[in-house]
Amino acid sequence: MNKILLIETATDVCSVAVADGEKIISSDRISEPRSQASGLAPLIQKTVAEAGMSTNCLDAVAVSSGPGSYTGLRVGVSTAKGICFGAGIPLIGIGTLDIIAQGAIRSGILKNDPEGTAIIPMIDARRMEVYTAVFDHCGNRITEVEAAVLAPDTFIRQLDTFRRLVFTGDGAAKYDSLIPEQYRDRCIVMPSHPDAVDMAVPAFRALQEKRFEDTAYFEPFYLKEFVAADPSRRIEAVLHGKL
Repeated sequence: MNKILLIETATDVCSVAVADGEKIISSDRISEPRSQASGLAPLIQKTVAEAGMSTNCLDAVAVSSGPGSYTGLRVGVSTAKGICFGAGIPLIGIGTLDIIAQGAIRSGILKNDPEGTAIIPMIDARRMEVYTAVFDHCGNRITEVEAAVLAPDTFIRQLDTFRRLVFTGDGAAKYDSLIPEQYRDRCIVMPSHPDAVDMAVPAFRALQEKRFEDTAYFEPFYLKEFVAADPSRRIEAVLHGKL
């Protein structure tokens, strides 16, 4: 009773996997940007079928809960909710940065000095800003999730605390040229995207501990407000006291 559908839609790469406990049975992804709305449902159907089951055989659905793309997160969470309601199964939310940190662990990059290494996943938030947090070598988050503007001294505290830092995620490349020269030999920059296969470990743990979301009211963690309107209109609304 440990079959979990894993859905990750927080960035341009949309991925789906089916896990039995921590073991991945099937997985697939779409790398075409902004394809979540049109491609997610067929991708789920294909991946579940390749696992030799239907959604009625699932015990839970885990979905990337953010931060990340507003549209991607909405599509992923709405789809996950629909499956949970239809099959009468629980919903599990997994932080996107947690997923990226698990990907770094799975890659084996920490094996030379695991306890002396911190993982810093980054999600591109446009310009020189990223969504980020610091994780230990076991994938436990040790700082709050924040929107950080990258500068050479952004991670000085971590550089002074840990022997090695692994910068990963689709925002990691932004920091590469900013790493202070005296710390460069202690830093690893490993660009990546969150992948549904890396949700298996935290999702299975949540299933065992029955840490479920309220399916009716669960919302993604956007971190920053989404502004869909023309910025000039938003400014005008603020000036007129409408926001």
